[in-house]
Amino acid sequence: MADDWVDIRKDEAHVARERAKAQALKQTPWWREQLRKGVCHYCGKEVGAENLTMDHVIPVARGGKSVQSNVVPACQACNQAKRCQTPAEQILADLEAEGTLPALDEEDLERYLDPDNWGQG
Repeated sequence: MADDWVDIRKDEAHVARERAKAQALKQTPWWREQLRKGVCHYCGKEVGAENLTMDHVIPVARGGKSVQSNVVPACQACNQAKRCQTPAEQILADLEAEGTLPALDEEDLERYLDPDNWGQG
């Protein structure tokens, strides 16, 4: 699997601020309620509250914030598999690893990127 297409330019000050905010968010009743369900946001498996971690949907290293709308409970396997990817990037990487990502040539890309073609099968 190629990891070189994900461009990460981490702002260390942002990461430190957001990690501190994440620690504070973990102490809130809202987060405890998310954990109480014991279900991984990504795979849907019931793994128990003690086996869930806080995952940033948009990773902090990619500019994501530690706010309720950007954090979800995730099992360790899903959190580790996601790494610093967005969910869309993870899906593309999984398809590439499975060999099911369609190969697109330059003409295909131009056609898909042309707004006049959007909404047309």
